[in-house]
Amino acid sequence: MRKKMLLMAAAAFMMMACNDTTTTGTNTPPFGRAVIAVSGDIADTVAAFRNLLGASNGAVAGEQATGRREINWDGAAANAFDNSNTFPADFFNTTAKVGAVFTTDGTGFRNDSTKFVEVNPTYADQFRFFSANKIFAPVGSNVLDVLFQVAGQPTPAVSSGFGIVLSDVDAANATTIELFAQDGTSLGIIAAPVRSDTVGLSFVGASFDRPVIARVRVTLGTGALGAGVDDLSAGGVKDLVVLDNLIYGEPKKAF
Repeated sequence: MRKKMLLMAAAAFMMMACNDTTTTGTNTPPFGRAVIAVSGDIADTVAAFRNLLGASNGAVAGEQATGRREINWDGAAANAFDNSNTFPADFFNTTAKVGAVFTTDGTGFRNDSTKFVEVNPTYADQFRFFSANKIFAPVGSNVLDVLFQVAGQPTPAVSSGFGIVLSDVDAANATTIELFAQDGTSLGIIAAPVRSDTVGLSFVGASFDRPVIARVRVTLGTGALGAGVDDLSAGGVKDLVVLDNLIYGEPKKAF
């Protein structure tokens, strides 16, 4: 398998953040430890990113001193919300206490074990999962925001790093994550690389020396999933992308 990896120096990431037109205020963004974008066989990179952020804190409620949290969708509300458009936006902080909530300009979220074939049968050949066997997408939009809270509490929080597994990136520079500080300052945008093998997975992530990420905007390709909306590789005009694992540093109370 062909594998592509971009590991940018902290100085390069700082330049990207400072040149962003949405940067506001007088605070200087912190130095990043790593910015990573890889496609193909992503397993080793995901493992390294997990190690970078620290040991898993699972769903232990309350702010932990060190470590990371992770969402893999597979154990979430088994059978309760699967394969419907009703997945609760706050599930991963009120039920599974891992300190993340979601918003979208669409109509909801879908946690899916069918590769979204109930939405559109052509998707059976488009999407793969990283951790078996569920994947996730907003409904009626290709954009979602991830906001951090202290695990199990409605307290705004910040994280030291964020990474995401993506499935079926076909168009260059269309699928991105943009990281924001608590004051709304953009800390930079990272584009996911185009898929490089038949499995079709990509991973992007960034890590900082201290907790600073309050929100992450995830843009998935160029369109939303839907009946009659086919992917580029199936003769459609939209690049359709879904997501799997989210990996992020322990959410710390924001001040």
